[in-house]
Amino acid sequence: MADSVIFTGWDRAIPGREKQAMQLFQKSLAFHSKMKSEGKIESFESVLLTPHGGDLNGFTLVRGDAKKLAEVHNDPEAIEIRVEANYCLSGFGSVFGYTGESLTRIFAQWAKLVSS
Repeated sequence: MADSVIFTGWDRAIPGREKQAMQLFQKSLAFHSKMKSEGKIESFESVLLTPHGGDLNGFTLVRGDAKKLAEVHNDPEAIEIRVEANYCLSGFGSVFGYTGESLTRIFAQWAKLVSS
């Protein structure tokens, strides 16, 4: 069961690099589909947000086991995708996060600090 996530967000394509950004999105979907079929991730979902005046216009949330997600994150193809994303997308970022049992564990640690 998923206890961690990789959250990857972006603002928009850099002007003049829109075609490359669209091709990269397709490459990213293919990569995540492959990782899911190989059992390396539990699931993934990409979301495009409606215009709202902010700097987060889309994101992908990948769910899985923390150790497996670390391996996926360090896969050469994943690194290549992130390098290209930094080149053709503004506001690009990718971070690890907690869910499920990991979230419960983190909140338990936080609760200890708050109650002391």
